[in-house]
Amino acid sequence: MDASRRTFLKAAGAAAVVSGSDVAAQARQDAAHAASHEQHAHAPSAASGRAPYLFFNADEAAFMEAAVARLIPADEAGPGAIEAGVPAYIDNQLAGAWGAGERLYRGGPWQLGTPQQGYQLPFTPAELFRHGLKAVREDLRRSYGSPEFEGLPPEQQDAYLEAMRAGKRDLDGVPSEVFFESLWALTIEGFFCDPVYGGNKDMVSWKMIGFPGAYANYYHLVDQHGLAFDRPPMSLAQNGRGVIHLHAVRAGQGAAGGAPGKKGN
Repeated sequence: MDASRRTFLKAAGAAAVVSGSDVAAQARQDAAHAASHEQHAHAPSAASGRAPYLFFNADEAAFMEAAVARLIPADEAGPGAIEAGVPAYIDNQLAGAWGAGERLYRGGPWQLGTPQQGYQLPFTPAELFRHGLKAVREDLRRSYGSPEFEGLPPEQQDAYLEAMRAGKRDLDGVPSEVFFESLWALTIEGFFCDPVYGGNKDMVSWKMIGFPGAYANYYHLVDQHGLAFDRPPMSLAQNGRGVIHLHAVRAGQGAAGGAPGKKGN
């Protein structure tokens, strides 16, 4: 991943907020329409072997898969968002209690806020994505003649996401920077979370950065220094979570058992 892409991947700034009660109502209608026509289940292909999506329909899934693949692409340093199962993580979150806004205050009034006040829109996360993804397709159709983000060359995909991050795309009442910030936050979560939550498949991101995961304790390591970590990461869902075993660092090795700045052995 080059330096310009790493710069692009920095979290979006504070989101500008607009009054959106009418748009929120439309988003709820969109969600109800999708459910009534059973559009929210996207069956996997025989080759993919993954479970069906619970929230995304086929068009939404195609955008999400293409977008997260540009946000965290696979490169020489390791796997990307697709390999980590990020789309499935986001789908699970939006299909559940969090997506339904179970812990969101939604009584209004809906007024312009400040960046320090955080999210101020009347949408639940599921409504934000349902309406936002529909608006993205219409925006793409106006700009490129086709609603399919996945059909654009990588350079145009990057330019579109950058314009979205900067608040320069028309998403029919949804501030595009807010939509991007939500997409980016969920992508990070899905890439680095414990696999028990549905992302970070096979702990690929933890292995890449040398993160040990959820071992039960580290009390016996408090007074040990100059030792290298040599155990695979541990998920919360795994049985037998125990202590970490270390060995002395050899000359030229980093803390993860490999050369400094590189993936471990």
